[in-house]
This record gives sequence, C-alpha cells and structure tokens, in this order.
Amino acid sequence: MNRTDRLYALVEELRAVSPRPRSARWLAGRFEVSTRTIERDISALQGSGVPIWAEPGRTGGYVVDRAHTLPPVNLTAAEAVAMAVALHRLGGTPFAGAGATALRKLLAVMPAADAAEAHRLAGRVHLIGDGPATPVPAVVADAVSARRVLRLTYADRAGTASAREVEPLGYLGNPRHWYLLAWCRLRDGLRCFRTDRILGVEALPEVVTRELRLDDLDIPHERVRALSLV
Repeated sequence: MNRTDRLYALVEELRAVSPRPRSARWLAGRFEVSTRTIERDISALQGSGVPIWAEPGRTGGYVVDRAHTLPPVNLTAAEAVAMAVALHRLGGTPFAGAGATALRKLLAVMPAADAAEAHRLAGRVHLIGDGPATPVPAVVADAVSARRVLRLTYADRAGTASAREVEPLGYLGNPRHWYLLAWCRLRDGLRCFRTDRILGVEALPEVVTRELRLDDLDIPHERVRALSLV
C-alpha cells in the first residue's frame, strides 16, 4: 500500500470506530508499518485539516471527528459518466460552472482505477450541440445565490432598452431559455427577464428580503415543476 492509499485508509479506519480511539501501535500493526510512520502520517493528516486528535492514557490513541469527515465516494464509471452527460445539459444555466466543479471534485476522490475507467467510457460518448443557447450572466447567478438587488439594463421583445432595479427571486427555465424571476421596482410587480436580453447588470449592496411565491407566477401551476434534490 502506497502512502496516499494508507493516509486515506487511516482516516476510514478511524471513522469506522469513532469516537473510540486507535493507538499508534494498533494502527502500525494494521497497516504493517512502524509506529513512527503512523505518527508521521497522522501529523500529515492533521496538517491538511483532518480533525484528528490524540487521547492520552493507557487506553488512549487517535480519534477522528466523524461529523467533519466524509465517507468514500463509491461512484461507478457509468454513474460518473451519467453525471457528466447531465451536466452537459447545464450549459447556459446559472449552475454550469458549479456543476463542472462538482464533477471534478467527485472524480478527484474516486479510486484511480474507477476514474480511469470513467474517462475511457466518457471517450465513447458523443454529444451533438452545446445545450441551451442562452447564457446566464455570472453577476445574475451570484446575486440570486447571495440575495442581492440588481440594476439591469434590459431589452424587451422589440429591442427597446430600459434600466431598472430588480429583486432577484429565482429562475424559470425551459429547454431553450432561462429567465430571471425578479420583483421589478419599475413596474412594482413580479417579472420574468430572459437572460439573453440582459444588456448590462450591476449588483447592489442591498439584500433581498422578499420571497417567491408560486401564486405570484402568472402560469398554470400544473406547468411549473419545482426542482427537488430528492
């Protein structure tokens, strides 16, 4: 077992028995290395931010904070590629960048052999087109997450531009376009702003306190589906 694999296995061993401790001698026997090697490994893990501490005494040893460490990510190659295909469809949405980052993080913690197989499988998948064509400006996406008021320059269907302050409340999306749902202070009402018609945008310091209600949408409820993480 190389050192990287041993460090990972050490954390998992400590997680499995937490909050009970494991002594350096026990861990040395488990991983067939010296106690000095275990002590160096534990020090390296602590230095990288893993919450491990030593409990003194005859029955003491090393303990990891289970609540602040994660179990291994056991994605199969097919599951990783399925996520990549789904994320491809996020192109142009407010979450395209975050989705790509999440996939890279998942691939980074997959076992090397599984990650390599995922890359091989992905190489056999070919997609046509780049997903939705309408981009969502990064300032808009950040403002929805941070609940910040925006100052927009927006072009209507006829191309006429107007400036207004809006309170971002959420998004409405379909396969072709994404819309910013916001309370328009100019019109004193809820409006949908197609993101590719936003000509200019500036985030203001003011925090949005208003909440989006489904009843505020002038759309039949049966046509609107809220996103769920379950």
